[in-house]
Amino acid sequence: MARRNQADRDAITVEIGYALFTGALAGALVFGAVAGPALLFELARPLERGLPMAGGVLATVVFVLRAVHLLWRFARRPENDGA
Repeated sequence: MARRNQADRDAITVEIGYALFTGALAGALVFGAVAGPALLFELARPLERGLPMAGGVLATVVFVLRAVHLLWRFARRPENDGA
């Protein structure tokens, strides 16, 4: 296994940052879509408590799936020979 040069390390750092940022953005959108009605409207008590909880769980799942998917895809990319 060859040692990584600075460009490879920079690419990995950028990809991790991108995966975390887009995962957080996707999770926030899911949370807003699921929990938003409970925060904006007067709903039944179980819905007012359940929707934010369900939104938090779904947001976490979406965040993890998005980040893992991007990082696995990055790890499996074909290596360029500097061309």
